[in-house]
Amino acid sequence: MKTKIKVLIPTDFSVQSDYAYIMVQNLSKKMDLSVTFLHVLDVPDTVTMDQNGGIQTCGEIDVDYVVTQKNVAEKKLKALEVMHDGDISTDLVLGKLTTSVLSYAEENLFDLIVMGTKGASGLTERIAGSEAQVVARKSTVPVLTLMCDRSTFELGSIVLVHNFKESNNQEFSLLNGFVDSFGVKVHLLQITADTSEANKAAIEGYMDEFASNNGLQSFEKHILHDEDVENGVIHFNQMNNIDMVCIGTHGKGGLFHSSAAEALINHMYKPVVTFRLK
Repeated sequence: MKTKIKVLIPTDFSVQSDYAYIMVQNLSKKMDLSVTFLHVLDVPDTVTMDQNGGIQTCGEIDVDYVVTQKNVAEKKLKALEVMHDGDISTDLVLGKLTTSVLSYAEENLFDLIVMGTKGASGLTERIAGSEAQVVARKSTVPVLTLMCDRSTFELGSIVLVHNFKESNNQEFSLLNGFVDSFGVKVHLLQITADTSEANKAAIEGYMDEFASNNGLQSFEKHILHDEDVENGVIHFNQMNNIDMVCIGTHGKGGLFHSSAAEALINHMYKPVVTFRLK
């Protein structure tokens, strides 16, 4: 019997949240998922909510205003439950979006966070990044992001982008879930500047070791020379038209750190799954 996968969808009731649920519906055709929509009411730390839903503030923010916003959000969450015939659950918390989503996912032992995103570019990307990008950077739970409607999505192939030499003992159980449920074709990909045959042979050995550690029985190995990881993945997709990208992140990003995973979240129109590297 397959283990049920707990999926968290942060929602602000936008079309991006709808995209996330559409994606989850496609996955649920072959995977056993339980889905929770979480709305974060963006308020300062001085605003709190007790176990009965009562609102308290320090006096700087009008209690009635917060209560009104809370009631509106609760009605929208209830409408989601009705719309989806009780197949989902909902919750509401107070706080800042990214930190609230991260703590909620970890405390409630979710297996996957799914977020629609508008992406980010330019100065916004360098300083803050999209909310999905920040969640993916800091989350210990795998995060699936997408930028558009995937109503007709069919999962047939996945590319796992990784530095197999540095962490070939990395475990990524969600990949096995995709393989077992969809029978996907798995491509193991490493982007490298070293084109020597000795380096290629070494990487292929690390790939075999990674596959063994993760129980992968069928996979293809690819080593690609490109200027950076983001461009390498884009070019690989152009050549192979893969359905989903999986890539690890060290949890660093923003103004002083460049992250290939975050760049792909913001710029690639294929669904991207990020997971925390050891």
